[in-house]
Amino acid sequence: MASTLYSHGRLLFARQAASGSSSSGSQSGSTGDAFLDLVSSPFDSEFSSNSFLSALAFSIPMTVALTLAFCFLRPYNNVVYAPRAKHADSKHAPPQIEKGLFSWVKTLMRTKEADLVEKAGLDAAIFMRFTRMMRNIFSILTVIGCGILIPTVLVSADSTFSDGAGFFNRLTPVYMYGSSGFWSYVVVAYLFDAVIFYFLWTNYRAVLRMRRAYLDSKDYQRSLHSRTLLLTDIPNNLRSDEGIVRITEEVKASGDTPRAAIARNVKDLPELIEEHEEAVKKLESVLAKYLKDPDHLPAKRPTCKASKKDKAYTAGQEVDAIEYLTARIKTLETEIKEVRLSVDKRNAMSFGFATYEDISTAHNVAYVSRKKAPEGSIIRLAPKPNDLIWKNLPMLKKQRNWQNFINNLWVALLTVAWIVPNILIAVFLSNLSHLGQVWDGFQGTLYAHPTFWAIVQGIVAPAITTLFYYFLPSIFRQLATKAGDVTRTGRERHVMHKLFSFFLVNNLIVFSLFSAAWGFIAAVIGASEGGADGWDAVAGSQPVGRVVTALITVAPYWCSWLLQRNLGAAIDLSQFARLTWGSFSRRYLHPTPREVIELTAPQPFEYAAYYNYFLFYAAVTLCFGGLQPLTLAITALYFWMDSFSKKYMILYIFVTKYESGGMFWRSLFNRVLVCTILGNLVIALLVVAQGSTYVMVAAMAPLPFLILAFKWYCARTFDDPIHYYSEGQKLRDEEINIGGELKKRRGDRVGTRFGHPALYKPLMTPMVSAKSQHLLKQVYSGRTSLDDMGTAAGYSDVYMDAMDSNQPGKTSGNTGPFEIVNENQMDYEHWKNNPEFRDEAGELFGHPADMVRPGTPGTMMSAATRTGTWETDRSRSQSRDPYQSSREQSVGPHDRGRAASRDSDLTRVADGGVDYPRGYHPTPTTDTFNIPGARHQDSREGLVTHAARMARSPPPQLPTPEAPAPGGFGQVGQIGLDYTPAGTPYQDDNTSYDYFRRGRSR
Repeated sequence: MASTLYSHGRLLFARQAASGSSSSGSQSGSTGDAFLDLVSSPFDSEFSSNSFLSALAFSIPMTVALTLAFCFLRPYNNVVYAPRAKHADSKHAPPQIEKGLFSWVKTLMRTKEADLVEKAGLDAAIFMRFTRMMRNIFSILTVIGCGILIPTVLVSADSTFSDGAGFFNRLTPVYMYGSSGFWSYVVVAYLFDAVIFYFLWTNYRAVLRMRRAYLDSKDYQRSLHSRTLLLTDIPNNLRSDEGIVRITEEVKASGDTPRAAIARNVKDLPELIEEHEEAVKKLESVLAKYLKDPDHLPAKRPTCKASKKDKAYTAGQEVDAIEYLTARIKTLETEIKEVRLSVDKRNAMSFGFATYEDISTAHNVAYVSRKKAPEGSIIRLAPKPNDLIWKNLPMLKKQRNWQNFINNLWVALLTVAWIVPNILIAVFLSNLSHLGQVWDGFQGTLYAHPTFWAIVQGIVAPAITTLFYYFLPSIFRQLATKAGDVTRTGRERHVMHKLFSFFLVNNLIVFSLFSAAWGFIAAVIGASEGGADGWDAVAGSQPVGRVVTALITVAPYWCSWLLQRNLGAAIDLSQFARLTWGSFSRRYLHPTPREVIELTAPQPFEYAAYYNYFLFYAAVTLCFGGLQPLTLAITALYFWMDSFSKKYMILYIFVTKYESGGMFWRSLFNRVLVCTILGNLVIALLVVAQGSTYVMVAAMAPLPFLILAFKWYCARTFDDPIHYYSEGQKLRDEEINIGGELKKRRGDRVGTRFGHPALYKPLMTPMVSAKSQHLLKQVYSGRTSLDDMGTAAGYSDVYMDAMDSNQPGKTSGNTGPFEIVNENQMDYEHWKNNPEFRDEAGELFGHPADMVRPGTPGTMMSAATRTGTWETDRSRSQSRDPYQSSREQSVGPHDRGRAASRDSDLTRVADGGVDYPRGYHPTPTTDTFNIPGARHQDSREGLVTHAARMARSPPPQLPTPEAPAPGGFGQVGQIGLDYTPAGTPYQDDNTSYDYFRRGRSR
């Protein structure tokens, strides 16, 4: 049939080829015919019932084998199969599993959704709920589709043509032309939609309950971001703390006055820190390779090219890698320190934050202003501080819209550009015999070495597509970042959108319908050459019939492909790639100590990629479920497997790096409806092409409107309660004030907790293996940090050698500030308290960075790290860098750099504001002044009780409501003794970015 449909196209190609030399005309025409035959119908000979049975015979045993291998290896390799259980704290640790082969299945069945929320977070719980929803949907659709459609097809098919047909063709409606049995397809379309609507509605309600529980949880209630607003696109005349307050008051959603903090320009500090980290990692890599055999160093020292940003060298100049990188690191550290000291509070940016006393007020303001733009600014709920993409916050709306347009244009170009390679891979690389039919020279080689080319055929096509799809999320992630996404979780949702669109267009629509489009064009050209006009040529080519025929023809391929996805689920569970890569890299690639530590750390879960795969499987199945009901059963089997495998992986292997609080759900809901529309469209095309009457098509006309009405109802009913804390549900006093302390939240410090991390992020220290420690003096000269660990920088008048952290009382053997790592320390468990590694684990350990414990001013409310307490972190820091540790005596890990007393007590004007001295230069660290009424009291308060006040600070006295402190202010507009030219009134918390300045963490 294919040769008849496309004969005109082959003749046209042959005539064009014949215009060349007569000697090669016959060969060119034959090649052109073969090429058109293969492209027009690539599945006729390859994807049959035999190929499906082969895929079934291969994927099912391999799936069972990999699952059994996982069961055997799991109890004896916690680094790969249970890193969460090994490293998490008691709150987030998953349930313990016995060492039996199938004990993990029983444990997973006992772990309920509430436990999943507590152990892995709301994003993980909603991911598993979505997986179970898809499992239930396709289980029921399998019963409906196979129970109704298969008997209908077998009964209604024309026996004249179907008797000699293959197994797969007999299950399709290809032999039902003109039958009234197509009414069953109309009924099935309604039943499919009803099942999907029911599960989407019930799960929308469940997500609402989960989201409300999340909003009422203690962690969310005590977090600062829950009652903080993010304001962007702030006009120039309002870029101050007072300007933010004026913008929020313009919304008129609350009478409360928020604490405000305008963002400050950090200059090129993020770029310097990024370059510093790259230099440190490069130095570590150079040392790891150069010192891989300490007893036999290479005769030639390693070299590298000087950085293009380094003006001391010409571009591309070859230099000694060790000497250059150590000097470059020192130079960058000096620049970073100078830039941090030069950040000026008067250089305001176009974004800032506003924090209210209670959650309901902040959410009310965000809800009322969601469709407004007060003073041209945009107000939204603030995400967690670690979720912000700081470099995109200063972008204005016009810039963001333009960048988003460019982003969509690049995605569209990439989608179109991949069409041709995708088709050529499917036609030729997946079956090299096709390539031999159009390339005579290759045909001889193929016959001469069949085994070799069979191996190549099994590797090349999957390798190319896998490699491309491996990097595709990263490409889309970079594009989304450049488009101006404000948060990392929002960026992941956009990546999922783009991936789904790309897969839908390229891997489903184009891949499945290319042969139909090719045949349609060839038929139109042939009809036009026969004398027919344009419309008659189009109508005579039967475009709808060609589309349906092409979809039925390609259905066996998708059955085989979905079977292989079951094998992919088993491969994911077995962690085969991570096992092999870890062993290979340790043995042959000479990884740095940092890389070895990262290999043992829990890896972040790729929500965008997995959601995209699930949605794509659903789209394929709903499109082909009516044409080939077996696809429904195969997809149901896949989701049954994944409902167990992914649950184990989320609980024991992966971590949620950036928790969104379940905000993926609405995007998932919308795309499931898109898949439903596509499925209805395919059935409608089938009824139009082969149905007995157009009444069937008319009967399906209400379905799109029902889908849109269902979408509108769910959005109107559920979206606002999911996103916003409902009105009237203010935080109860006993929840705000644990232990009956003061109800006013004095520990917010908006400017510090939502400060740019470049201002306080600890700099990385190069890591070197302990087996090479004795060679450090020989391979490098100079230092990479402050000279003599701070002793020559004015912080000590007595020189002391650095102490060995592993042997207290002994002098350290190394002469530079390297992190010496022993073999038994190259594990994430030893370094999970370190900021360089801790931040990559999301909220797996303890409290998030913006957790607030109100009403307990005598405790270190921000000193708790994600692993418990900060003392361990500080003790390590003291042993590594006295310059830093001397400045951290009274602050936690998120506030150190300046003592907390200097910006909270020494510059305090009563209880309502802060009086800042001119300039923002660091002052020597002193103990906290024991000022009456001060918020923080140091444990050594008796040592400096009668010390003199800092210049320009007001006389210490206890403020009262009847007699406010001199120079203080309680309301906006009552300026203290000193203020910035922008007229910024500084509130109860400290918003000075100088507060963040600190040196290295060790």
